Amino acid sequence: MDGTTYNVKIWAIRVYRGKRKTTYSVRWELDGREWRAPFDTKALADAFRSELVSATRRGEAFSLATGRPVSHQSGASAVNWYDFAVQFSDAQWHRTGGNNRKNTAKTLMATTVALLRAEPTAFRPVDVRTALREFAFNTRRREDAPPQVASILKWVKRNTLTMAAWEDPAKVEEVLRTVDSKLDGTRAAASSVKRNRRILNVAMEYAVKHRILRANPLPKGRGAAPQTSSAVDKRSLLNPEQAARLLGWVRRRPRGGKRLHAFFATMYYAGPRPEEVVAMGVADVRLPDEDAEDQWCELLFHTAQPEVGKNWTDDGEIHEERGLKGRASDDTRVVPGHPSLTRILREHIKEENLKPGDLLFQGEKGGMLAGSVIRRAWRTARAGMLHPEEFASPLGKRVYDLRHTCLTNWLNDGIPPAQVAEWAGNSVPVLLAIYARCISGHLQDLKQRILARGDLPELSETG
Repeated sequence: MDGTTYNVKIWAIRVYRGKRKTTYSVRWELDGREWRAPFDTKALADAFRSELVSATRRGEAFSLATGRPVSHQSGASAVNWYDFAVQFSDAQWHRTGGNNRKNTAKTLMATTVALLRAEPTAFRPVDVRTALREFAFNTRRREDAPPQVASILKWVKRNTLTMAAWEDPAKVEEVLRTVDSKLDGTRAAASSVKRNRRILNVAMEYAVKHRILRANPLPKGRGAAPQTSSAVDKRSLLNPEQAARLLGWVRRRPRGGKRLHAFFATMYYAGPRPEEVVAMGVADVRLPDEDAEDQWCELLFHTAQPEVGKNWTDDGEIHEERGLKGRASDDTRVVPGHPSLTRILREHIKEENLKPGDLLFQGEKGGMLAGSVIRRAWRTARAGMLHPEEFASPLGKRVYDLRHTCLTNWLNDGIPPAQVAEWAGNSVPVLLAIYARCISGHLQDLKQRILARGDLPELSETG
């Protein structure tokens, strides 16, 4: 694929007259393989064909990877894809968070496998993928790779194509088809495909910036990536009776039930993201006096602690501390807490004997509440309290659906979208894109408003 040849045949320009425009294609053949380059004008096509003819007259070799004369090549053929991918992952590591690092490693792993010259025979494919994902494209762990992993990575480096592969449109299409598929060959989810394309686009722009490639080879425009919808599935939303059953089941759990009940209730009544709730301290809750007439509380959110895994954080911790999503690093937001939430949090703080400097929701050993504990409790609550058909449905399938339910309830209660967006930590366009389809209960009022405008006036037959 990366070799050269002198076996070149250059053909006449082919003209295609379409409904919208005419295309002039230069065609040539290298070792029996046809290449073509389309142009919008005959003059451009003639000029390019003349360059190819001049190269053959000079006795210049043509690249089997790009189809072009060697003199046309960029620096791509001198750079191994594996070396470039490692360099790119290191550059991204220092400017992105843990989840982005993990996703970048997954995409680069799949791309590297697609760019291997041959299938591995001395190693299992699963071991090759693991070595690439967990070590090659992990800046923190690469130097600590075990001997077996190091051997795999050396083999990968020797057997990976050069960056010139990206200058071959057919190879680019083949790589994208592989990266966009699951291991069984079926198409991956649209969201996964879109994420992979986004990461590869950043990688290709990095290659252009460092003069490894002349241009970004990935397809652009409409249809380049699948369309995805961010709208909430209405079937995932909980009604009050379903929410009460689930939260009640959690509260009755013999092990940490009341603590987890307060956690889930905070999401249901105030709508924060899970990583924002686990980061809350006792001082972030402003409770009214017990005898106050107004029993609404206030929740202050200023930090998030997403769980990304110790292999992907700078300090080796499971959680990664960061600012609120989509906001400046030192930004905060205040959300009102329903009187029912006030009662739940007041009891929680008393029973746990929490002090102002403590985390509001702690694990059994006093540390941060683990995501696995949260997800397991919610999963068992669904299995224990929902009917079989409800359990099999999207109803409350993710802990995040408690946030979706809260924000939808606010919008359906008539809270202005701008205010809901402020409490949720979203922009108004993002909020409406996600939740507009879930707004209901206003149809009769809207119909009356339309009727109030009146109908067309009666006109005389002569008028």
